[in-house]
Amino acid sequence: MPNPTHHRAPQRVRNELRFRHITVASKTRVADAFWRIVFSGSDLAGFHSPSFDDHIKVFFPDTPGGALALPHMTDEGIVWPDGVRPAARDYTPLAFNGSDSLTLDFYIHDGGVASSWASAAQPGDRIAMGGPRGSCVVPVDYACQIYVCDETGLPAFKRRYQETQAQQIHLLACVDEPVGRAYLGDLPDVTVSWLGSGNMQAEALTPLLDPIVLPADDYFIWLTGEGAAVKQLSDYFTQQRAAHSDLVRAVAYWHQK
Repeated sequence: MPNPTHHRAPQRVRNELRFRHITVASKTRVADAFWRIVFSGSDLAGFHSPSFDDHIKVFFPDTPGGALALPHMTDEGIVWPDGVRPAARDYTPLAFNGSDSLTLDFYIHDGGVASSWASAAQPGDRIAMGGPRGSCVVPVDYACQIYVCDETGLPAFKRRYQETQAQQIHLLACVDEPVGRAYLGDLPDVTVSWLGSGNMQAEALTPLLDPIVLPADDYFIWLTGEGAAVKQLSDYFTQQRAAHSDLVRAVAYWHQK
C-alpha cells in the first residue's frame, strides 16, 4: 500500500503553457564549463518559474542564427509549422527579472545540441522556448536537505541555495572540484563532497550517504543526473533508508546511451 501524502510534501502546480521567442542579449563563460546566456524579449512578459528545478523546453534552429517559427495550440495538441519539431532540450531557469530578462546556464560538453548552439551563439540570435508547464514547489525550510547531482544539476542547486533555510545541507556533487567551486562560489554552511566528473554511480555514493541521519518528517532529498543512477539512488533512500517518497525528488536530467 502506498504511503499517504506527507504533510510537508512539495506542492505541484500547473502553469499556463506558452511558447516564446527569446533573443541572446549577452554571453559569458562561467567556471570554464558553462555558457551563461542572458536572453531578452517582450515575449517574456508573464513568464513564471516558481520552483528551483523548473524546466523549460528550449528549441534550437538547425543552424546558428537560424529562425524558428513558434508552434500553435489546437484541440489535438501542439502543432509545429510544416509538422517539423525542432531539436529541443530541457533547461532550468537560473534567474528572471520579472519582465524581460531570463538567464540560462549551458553546460559545455562534446556532441550536445544545446552545448554546440550555446558555443556558437551571438547577441541577436533568436530561439524559441516553452513552459514551464508544471512546477514542484518545495518548502525551503526542511531541517536536513540532501542534494546529489552532476554538472547538469548545478544551475538548479545554485538557484536553490539562494533561498534555502536549513540546519544541515549536504551536497554530493559528481563534478570536478575546481569547476564546482568556481561555479557555486563559497558554500560556508554546506557539507560538500566533490566526487569528480562522470562518477555518478550509486555504489560509490551510498557509503557517503549512509552516515547522514534523516530527522523524522523534516528532510528533503533531491537527486538528479543520469537516469539509471538517479533511479538507483531513489530506491536506496525509499527502500533501504525508509525515506518517504514525497520527500525524495528524483529527476533524470539525461540518459546514458
